[in-house]
Amino acid sequence: MRIAFYAPLKSPDHPVPSGDRQMARMLIEALRLCGHEVEISSQLRAYSREASDAAYLDLSKQAEAEIARLRRKWASGGPPDAWFCYHPYYKSPDLIGPALAGGFSIPYVTAESSYSSRRNEGARKLAQEAIAAGARQAAVNICFTARDRKGLEEAIPEGRYAMLPPFIDAARFEGTPRKMQGAARLIAVAMMRPGDKMDSYRMLAAALQLVVDIPWTLTVVGDGPARAEVQQAFAALPAERLAWVGENAPEAVADLLFASDLYVWPGCGEAYGLSYLEAQAAGLPVVAQATAGVPEVVRNEETGLLTAASDIAHFAEAIRRLLGNAAMRAEFGSRARRFVLEERSLTAAAQRLETIFGAFVRRAG
Repeated sequence: MRIAFYAPLKSPDHPVPSGDRQMARMLIEALRLCGHEVEISSQLRAYSREASDAAYLDLSKQAEAEIARLRRKWASGGPPDAWFCYHPYYKSPDLIGPALAGGFSIPYVTAESSYSSRRNEGARKLAQEAIAAGARQAAVNICFTARDRKGLEEAIPEGRYAMLPPFIDAARFEGTPRKMQGAARLIAVAMMRPGDKMDSYRMLAAALQLVVDIPWTLTVVGDGPARAEVQQAFAALPAERLAWVGENAPEAVADLLFASDLYVWPGCGEAYGLSYLEAQAAGLPVVAQATAGVPEVVRNEETGLLTAASDIAHFAEAIRRLLGNAAMRAEFGSRARRFVLEERSLTAAAQRLETIFGAFVRRAG
């Protein structure tokens, strides 16, 4: 099939790295592994940080221009066989695909669409209505987490839904995990920006102060506008225990994970967190919170330890527990690696996508 791919939050070609960009790129690769021809249909970023009628009107006008452009293009060269929209939600709805899919009678597909009824107010209401209409129209709404599926099903029970668990390209993790020698090597990989990421950094710093009596070092991989604030949060910890390596290429991140022993990241507000899957692919057990979508990618007491939200003391105790139990750490790490390589790889995702397309998309086309 020829698939028109669109990510209203952030194009796969966007210069700034993020989990959204990474997942968009991997979805494209998974679709291509299925044998589909995929083209990024639009670079329009339909994102509004603040709610306002004026911002929504401006985005609508830009979307109308894109619709007109693509209509002209498809009128001469033929339409694609399906429109695939990744991650439409109240801050970045798909204002292009539904009109084109309806006008050209092709299947409309969403992946990681989300809907929360508490956003149905003020200037966000129009965006919410667009999300709901798209979910109703979709041949299938592909959900990455049970949390997102529940939200959609409760609001749009007549929609069609299928599950595709979060996944990564595990090809970079085909090496051999290393065993811990000397001080434990902790690692965290995350952008440095205000909001949930900053909350996680603060919680991690506070938890590490509670385990400063045992030997460990922490490698922090990431950069961003809140770098100074992040480093300040760790100021009470011994500087020699911290390594700030900044943003790294994916291959270098894989090497850093392989050289570590334990992945520590609270995950405040994480939709799911692809870095957890990458860490586990490198054979690292994880310490995180049992919050938001994190339990979708880390199996508590099997591949890591998940603690209650905002409980710094128990988060610290989970770190202490794993660092003090070599057998548990090794078993969790082995299970984690097997979990990702066998169940959450690009190949596994492509197979699941092909099943979904066979059940919903080709039948609708």
